[in-house]
This record gives sequence, C-alpha cells and structure tokens, in this order.
Amino acid sequence: MIRTPWRRRDEPLDHAELARLLPAPGDPELSSDRLSGLEEHLMSEIRHLTPDASAGAGTPTSDAVPDVPFAGAWEETRDLRPVRRSRRRPVLAGAGAALLLVAAGVAALAGGFGGPGGPGSAAAPPAGAVPAPVVQVARGSAEGLAGAVADISGAAAGAELPEPRPGQFLYVRSEVSWMVTWDGPDGKNESYVEKLHPREVWMSPDGDKGWLVEPYKEATGRDGITLDDPGPVRPSLNAPSYDYLRTLPTDPDLLLKKIYDETEGEGSTPDQQAFTTIGDLLREQVVPPKLAAGLYRAAARIPGVVLVDDSVDAVGRHGVAIARADEVDGARTEWIFDRETYTYLGERTVQTRDAEGIKKGTVRGRTAVTDRAVVDAVKQRPAAPAPVDRPAPSAGT
Repeated sequence: MIRTPWRRRDEPLDHAELARLLPAPGDPELSSDRLSGLEEHLMSEIRHLTPDASAGAGTPTSDAVPDVPFAGAWEETRDLRPVRRSRRRPVLAGAGAALLLVAAGVAALAGGFGGPGGPGSAAAPPAGAVPAPVVQVARGSAEGLAGAVADISGAAAGAELPEPRPGQFLYVRSEVSWMVTWDGPDGKNESYVEKLHPREVWMSPDGDKGWLVEPYKEATGRDGITLDDPGPVRPSLNAPSYDYLRTLPTDPDLLLKKIYDETEGEGSTPDQQAFTTIGDLLREQVVPPKLAAGLYRAAARIPGVVLVDDSVDAVGRHGVAIARADEVDGARTEWIFDRETYTYLGERTVQTRDAEGIKKGTVRGRTAVTDRAVVDAVKQRPAAPAPVDRPAPSAGT
C-alpha cells in the first residue's frame, strides 16, 4: 500500500482548552516509547473514526467480505499496525494529559467493550480475541544473511509488476492479526490477539485517492472507509505514494542515509526506526522492483539485523526471515520470504524476552500478503488469485 488513513496531519491543539476539560494529570506508568505509540494511535483513530458517508454510498461489490465483530478494546500499536503513518510525536499538554487522552479515547474506540469500569476492568477478554500464541524463539544470526539478502533482492529486482497508469489503483490484500491487551479482574495483564481476518486496500499512484475494507474493525464497517486525501500533503517516507517511491534512490547506501536523516529522533533507537521504516514501506505496498531490491540491501546494513532460518506467516507458510529485535522492548520483527522464490510472504513480530507484561515467545502480530495487483477502479478486485497453500498447523507456528 502506498498511503493509509492514519497519516499524521499538522493540526493545532488548544492546550488551554485541554487543561480546562481534563482532571489533574497523574504520573505515567508506561514507558515513554509505549506512551508515544498510544498517543499517536489515539490521535490517528480519532481523525478517521467516522466513515465518509458519501464515499461509502453505492452498490457493494459482488465479492463482499463477510461481516465480523469488532475484536477488542485496545490494540497494541508499537510498529504492529499494518498501516503507514508518521511516527513523529503529536504535541500534547504533558505526559499526564496524554495518558488521560489515551484512556478517554480507548474507551470511545472500544464501543462499549470492557465492562462498566472501562478498559482495564473488564470481566472477560475482548469479543473475538483469543489468547496470543506462544512459540519457541528461533535463534537469529548474521551468518548467511548476506547470501539470503542477495537472493531476496535479486528476486525483487526481477519481479514483473505492472506499472500503474493515472486513474488506476494499486491493490493489496492481506490476512492480519494484531495484539489486543486486557487487564483481568486481578489486574494482571493478559495477551490476546485478534481473530485472523482479511484487509484490503486500494490506492491511486499519486496517493490522493483510496479505500480500505477491514470489516473486522468496527470503525471501517462492512463497506469500508475512504482514504481520499482531503488536502495536499507533501509525500515523504512517513506518507509515501507510489509516484513518490519512484523518485527514491535505489542505491542501498543512499537509501539508508535518507532514512536515517528523515527519521531522526523517532522510534526507540535510530537503528530500530530505520528497520521499522523499511518494513512499513514493504508491508502493504506495491514497490517498484529496483527500489524493493535496494531496500532489502539497505536493511542488511542496519546493525542488529539477522537471518532467521524459519518463520511462519499469518496463513501458515514457512520461510526464511530478515529480522531485528527492538532493544527497548525485545519485540523482534521478522520479514518472511519464500524459500524457493524469495518473494515476500508476510511479517511476524515475536517477543524475545519477558517485558512489559508480555511473555517471551508471544506472537504480537502477524500478516500474510495474499494478493497484489493493479486495478482500474477503487473497490474493484482483480481476477481471483490462486488459492493460498495453507500448510497444516505444526508445533511452533
């Protein structure tokens, strides 16, 4: 995907008004990195919670996606959501006020889940969620990384992707599942994940028009929501379009320098943010082949990046993975590739150590790209793709 509805906008915020509306702030109990992610998620969801009624009018396509109930009250947001968004921190009136905003926003987004006491005092897990799977954390190593990246980048460079024309749309369909957090009656944090569900995105090459269908999310509804840009926004790594991606250098060293320069001060560490930025560009995008090859080679130059011999995407396909663990919270993001064709399959995020109430081995998020194409109209689906081969479940998946 080229752009998402949660892209940051530079909107003024009346700090004095907030101070009058909110009670006195308390001391934050979350880490600054987690707090930043929750602030950003809340502000993004508020801006895009209401679907565009005029855009949603019309006859649904015959290939409708079945309606599924909303997953839960609170989604984990640390680099897990399959959306492209700015990671610059919104300006809020202090950490305490930010926490209060998050609490109020989460209650609103929950749509009534969480019981009378709101999030954190629910008597049961969010509807539709299941306990997060726990897997054996595979060892990652720099050994073999260079050879694997050479194969992966070579396959990417040789990919035959159609060039979108003006008026056409880039289409990406995925199966996704993200973490939901729930505080049990005893106050103990429990880790749950959404039911695996489909997500479809359409975006014009210039990034000005698009559509999102993810019925599992209450905010998007059955027919989806518009991604049309209400005003001109300068494209960037935080808000790229396909046309913008075509302007980026394909040399890995130049790419990496640009990424470090433009994301300075964001994320938990500069290296982790660089890896996250590349992953966001690849997860839900149709990337020009030579640029994709350059991005993989650039990622291999980031300190801490390793090769994982076996990882599993959201639909059970095994492959090799380019991975990196966040130094702050221990969450390792794995980009998974087919062992024979070296095509991108999807992504998985696994906890590598006990941290922030999440046990080692917990799968915090997983995706699987099932179709990428160029279509002639928004909400138009390409010809039915070949069925995805879903291996039988096995231990560690």
